[in-house]
Amino acid sequence: MSEATTASEKTLMVLEAAMTHERFSEIVTAVHLPKATVHRILTTLVERDFIQVADGGAHVPGPKILSLAGIAYDRVDISTIVQPYIDDLVRRVQCTVHVGVRSGDEIIYLVRTDSDKPYRMPSRVGAAIPMHTSAIGKAILARLDDDAIESFVNRAGLPRRTARSLTTIEDLRAELADIRNDGYGFDREENVPGVVCIGMAVRDHTGHSNYGLSISSLALEHTEGQLAAMSGDLRKTAADITHALGGDR
Repeated sequence: MSEATTASEKTLMVLEAAMTHERFSEIVTAVHLPKATVHRILTTLVERDFIQVADGGAHVPGPKILSLAGIAYDRVDISTIVQPYIDDLVRRVQCTVHVGVRSGDEIIYLVRTDSDKPYRMPSRVGAAIPMHTSAIGKAILARLDDDAIESFVNRAGLPRRTARSLTTIEDLRAELADIRNDGYGFDREENVPGVVCIGMAVRDHTGHSNYGLSISSLALEHTEGQLAAMSGDLRKTAADITHALGGDR
């Protein structure tokens, strides 16, 4: 540990370690600080209700940290957090990029950022689209198990939006298997004729995939193979947004 490490930095290191390690010895090992220093910092954190010591000596989050976490989460503006990453992705792929969130059995667009192309996608922020006809929705569905997929289909149905929409659970299951293998899914003119997308799910701090992002284009401009070639850029942005939302890359 550098001698230049400040007292504030040491406190933050111990607090962070105490969020992921229960035992005093584990916390000491994680922060590489003297036991006496760690004990002194933990004592202060316990006194200030940031940490509690449970039965058996385990260190767990205290009421102060839980309260602050709730306040921080309520103040989170997803659109503001993701916008810089979306702007960068738009510059790299020169296509429209969407960010959506699952709301019940639909995807709601939270962000839409266009490229400099002369045309605009027929989408809008706040619009709701079926999960099974969108690249974002299918990427999120691919994270669910078979029972959850069956419940989704029984509950929401598979209504046809275009001639290319998936309308049977067998076709949906087959496509979700491909998405699990590839990490991304497609909208092959399944929601709007002439519009194609490649999408990927995004995890948040809970580890769940309730968000996703997609690159959208015209079928006349980009083939499925050309969209697939953008998957590396899409994957990087998804990982960056996952990290920004508190999830593991």
